[in-house]
Amino acid sequence: MGVRELGLPERFPHDGSLPSRVTIWEVGPRDGLQNEKSVVPVDVKLEFLDRLARAGLTTLEATSFVHPKWVPQLADAEELLARLNPHDGVRYPVLVPNDRGLDRALAAGATHVAVFASATETFAQRNLNSGLDAQFAMFEPVIDRARAAGLDVRGYVSMCFGDPWEGVVAAEQVVSVGKRLLDAGCTQLSLGDTIGVATAASVGRLLDAFVDSGVAVGDLAVHFHDTYGQALANTLAALRKGVTTVDSSAGGLGGCPYAKSATGNLATEDLVWLLDGLGVEHGVDLDALVEASLWMSWQLGRPSPSRVVRALSG
Repeated sequence: MGVRELGLPERFPHDGSLPSRVTIWEVGPRDGLQNEKSVVPVDVKLEFLDRLARAGLTTLEATSFVHPKWVPQLADAEELLARLNPHDGVRYPVLVPNDRGLDRALAAGATHVAVFASATETFAQRNLNSGLDAQFAMFEPVIDRARAAGLDVRGYVSMCFGDPWEGVVAAEQVVSVGKRLLDAGCTQLSLGDTIGVATAASVGRLLDAFVDSGVAVGDLAVHFHDTYGQALANTLAALRKGVTTVDSSAGGLGGCPYAKSATGNLATEDLVWLLDGLGVEHGVDLDALVEASLWMSWQLGRPSPSRVVRALSG
């Protein structure tokens, strides 16, 4: 049953303490599918991207140019971009782990790229085969080359609130990593709660620490996982601090293949429901988005973990 059939208003009055509009950075096609055990056919991925664009999402993280050995699910990155039928006004960023990944992305015609850093030493070693400081020797040349080629570069920082091996991560450490990415030329920084341990208070403290260090809140995005059911509360805390870009995954797909305690991303449908209830513009048709996620859940052979998808399709 759709929103209209439920008799609910499509929008509520805007809460003046929040941003008037939020950009939803949809990561489902990349982050949501990257650790699926069965390979999803490229035709299904392309149809998923098309359905998400038709639902009104304007930023769709399409794939990653990581070596197929590490993420076999995304071995079709070149084919996907070659066959992609882009929608007007929609961006299709891709993840690039290193120089070779950037070479492949540029050859495939990518116009927006992202690099993925760690806020902790242990996760940098496990995920990047590098160290907390050494990782920048890998990223900085990539950022330089991408910016020289006219590309926007997003920087992801993982383990911003907690690390399964190191415990609670100090805000100062996250700020140090994030500022190095921004200073290197990243145009936006996405702060990731990779294992979903953040709370509204810790989100506020980290965002305050960035602002106190001189980083504009407009340069920050948030990326929450729902391990402890806090993703929406954490999103609201970030909105109240002025964040206007929120990462989410259609249907709540995804996690992190290198952090076993990480569960699904914040579901885009749940985020849209929250934003509608706050009167915050986002440009997404919720009914069409739910249909896209239901379609993908059928392709994957399991129900969507999104509460809104389940509620509206029950």
